[in-house]
Amino acid sequence: MKLYTGPLSMFGAKAEIALHEKGIDFELVMVPFEMQTLYQPKHPEVVRINPKRQVPVLVDGDLEIFDSTQIFEYLETIKPEPALWPAGAKAKARARLLEHISDEIYFPPIVRLMGLGQTPDDPAAIEARRAAGAIYDDMERTLEGRDWLGGDLSYADIAFYMAQLFGERWGVPMTDAHPRLQAWRARMSARPAVAKVAGAMARYLVSQGRPLPPFLQKVS
Repeated sequence: MKLYTGPLSMFGAKAEIALHEKGIDFELVMVPFEMQTLYQPKHPEVVRINPKRQVPVLVDGDLEIFDSTQIFEYLETIKPEPALWPAGAKAKARARLLEHISDEIYFPPIVRLMGLGQTPDDPAAIEARRAAGAIYDDMERTLEGRDWLGGDLSYADIAFYMAQLFGERWGVPMTDAHPRLQAWRARMSARPAVAKVAGAMARYLVSQGRPLPPFLQKVS
């Protein structure tokens, strides 16, 4: 099995953490990436396999797939244990929804902030921070009486951990209003699979002279 990703790919990191959590042997291929040119030139295998020309891409023999959520589903099918979706149809559906919220509702405002880094007082940046912060409030409520977002450790936790890492970097920190969420993040950071992947990302950021959020300094 081979995973194509990049040193600052949130979605690639999701897939990489999942592979480690599952205990699946794989080859990690870091595609070319520079802060100024990003993913140019594109890796030819990524271009060939993914019409969106993006990582992550997973190759398993004659199977070639892309998209971190699709990779999650494939890993869960081929190696059901340890389970990374909760048991029960409703619990599983709720965890899948949380993973979707992480990728499609929380993360888009963070992407907007990436383009507004020089103008933090722009109304669009203020609204992006508000929208992302509202998801922290929702996740704080979700964690009431539980250690993990889906009840048991799941892909939802992996997805939101990586998404909030980028949120912290781009100006949406957790606050004193989110004690459960901060405790959850500490539990996630302590997991070997998470520390391995997030730590490598932290070291890359340091090598490029980029600051790290306080929680990520402890992981690196």
